[in-house]
Amino acid sequence: MLKIKLFASVIAVSLLIVSCKKDTTPVDNSIYAQQDQMGRPAINTVFNSAADKDAFNTTTPSAMNAAFQTKFQSRLLALNPGYTTNALGQDAAALTGLLATDYLNVSTKGVTTFFDGTNILTGRTLSDDVIDVELLLLFGGPTGASNSGLTSDHVNGNDKTFSASFPYLASPW
Repeated sequence: MLKIKLFASVIAVSLLIVSCKKDTTPVDNSIYAQQDQMGRPAINTVFNSAADKDAFNTTTPSAMNAAFQTKFQSRLLALNPGYTTNALGQDAAALTGLLATDYLNVSTKGVTTFFDGTNILTGRTLSDDVIDVELLLLFGGPTGASNSGLTSDHVNGNDKTFSASFPYLASPW
């Protein structure tokens, strides 16, 4: 009887080990590659030429500043030749260095917001008006009040209310 119990235990443990083995090879031999980044929406669209858009999307964030900051700065000064500093006190090099590195900062303590006038890039909520913030930083000048016709897209909310529970996004129409 002991031999049967021992044999059954060995079989059970063997099956458990085999069933828990992680298979790291995709069944269809697929290779996955990153196709898009969007920590900060519209940045690639506005600041990159058509030839650089795919490269921007597949460049790791640690290499983005070196690869794109100078191009972004040239584009910023072409869009706003009168640019000096923005509402964050950033000159053209500082702002485009920030924008060229496309990742979303996250604060684990305090307010989560893209920009609320006080807190800056501490995360992003669904209701943050990211495009207006970006336009303000590009065209609003040192106080945020310059070029008022260029500092908003005049889209002041989602077309449907966000849900208060996960997954938070509004249901499709």
